Order: sequence, then C-alpha cells, then structure tokens
Amino acid sequence: MKKVSNITEVIKLLDENGIRSDGRRLDEMRKIKIEVGVLKNADGSAYIEMGNNKIIVGVYGPKEVRPKHLAIPYKSLIRCRYEMMPFSVSDRKSPSPSRREIELSKAIREALEPAIFTEEFPRTMIEIFIEVLEADGGTRTASINAASVALADAGIPLRDLVTAIAIGKIDGKLALDINGIEDQYGDGDMPIAMMPQLGYVTLFQADGIFTSEEIEKAFEMAKKAIWNIYEIQKKALKSKYLQIVKEVDINE
Repeated sequence: MKKVSNITEVIKLLDENGIRSDGRRLDEMRKIKIEVGVLKNADGSAYIEMGNNKIIVGVYGPKEVRPKHLAIPYKSLIRCRYEMMPFSVSDRKSPSPSRREIELSKAIREALEPAIFTEEFPRTMIEIFIEVLEADGGTRTASINAASVALADAGIPLRDLVTAIAIGKIDGKLALDINGIEDQYGDGDMPIAMMPQLGYVTLFQADGIFTSEEIEKAFEMAKKAIWNIYEIQKKALKSKYLQIVKEVDINE
C-alpha cells in the first residue's frame, strides 16, 4: 500500500466543479444558530453554532476590579478568556491554557473593545468568558460573534455589534468561512471583524500569502457575509426580549 505523505492527497479541498469538502460553494457560509441568555448566573450570555463549532460565552460586569490596583481611572478594564474544552477536538486537548488560547484571548478582546463605551464605567471591569465545546475551524470569529451578542445581553452600551468571518484560500482560490480541514490544510486564513453600521474594522489578521487583489476581494466577500451574520445576531437578541415580553404578558 502506498504511503500517503499529505492528507490533501486523500481529502480534496476543492473538486473540479468548485465544490468544497463539506459540499459548499466557495462563497457559501456555514449554517449559524445563535441563542441569547443561556446562562442564568451570568449578566449576559450567548451560545453559537457556526458549522460544527459550538461555543458558549458568559459576560460579567461592569463590576469592581480585582485586584484593585489594576483599575483604570478613566475607563473599564476588559478581560477576555478564550478556552477550548479538552473534548472540543478529536485529540484530547490539555486542560491548561495553551499559547494559542492566550493569543486568541488577546485578539478577541482587542476586536470587541472598540465597540464598548468603556469610558462610561471607569474603575470597573468587564469579564468575557468563552468556552469552545466543539471546534471546527473559525472559532475566533465565531467567538467574536457570540461574545458581542453576550455583551449586548448584559446591557453593556455598545457603539455597534461586532461581527466576524474568516476568508480562507484553498487550491489558490478564496473561500468564505473556512472549516477545520480547510484551515489546517489550505493555503491561508484571513479573519476579519467589523462594526457593520459604522464600517469600522476591529480585527484583520492574515496567515498565508495573499496578493493585494486577493485582499481587496476578501474584504468584499467578508463585508457581505458580515451583514448576513449581523442580521442573525440582531434577530437572536430580539427573540430573547420578545420572549420576555410574552412571559410578562402571560403572568399579568
């Protein structure tokens, strides 16, 4: 039996008809489901399924800073912890924080912070806890989408929701919302986050080689997808509060 040196010899990322390994076209997103208010003990929370990704986010605050010497006199301190559960990937992950988790915690915090009116809550902190229950590529962007909704659910004033998507490159072609196999064995990955109404980019990263034309095209692909996700985020928030109104009416 011939030894296979590269998984892409076995798994075709893109077939002759331009169809990806999971059956999607290059410009097609995975299915997204967002639920709001899933944690009763958190000030705000959200759960997202983006393809096979399953992520839950809890937000606490604004509240007193601990330890107190970390308090910022003119704004709120934003803390973010991104964590993958040991069972979130096929090979059991170590429960201790990895370097990648620490880096993603920082990237997600920096993507969300511009949307928060931190100056309204000096000497306080807002904590964002992200738990990845199942991972399949694009957990950074899915986490941003869920965390943004959880912040809104906590009643924290936002300039706009933050919405994110990743553009990948497979077999030399740009692909929207790459999955785990495409992320691992493709040619590149470009996570992008925006505040859609303001047109403000809060995250832009790239792993791989992209031409200036590809970057321009990737942004156009991302913006279109971001508006679609933005509508899903708003609908999820609205659904929660319509349910609250319904329950209040029933109780009265």
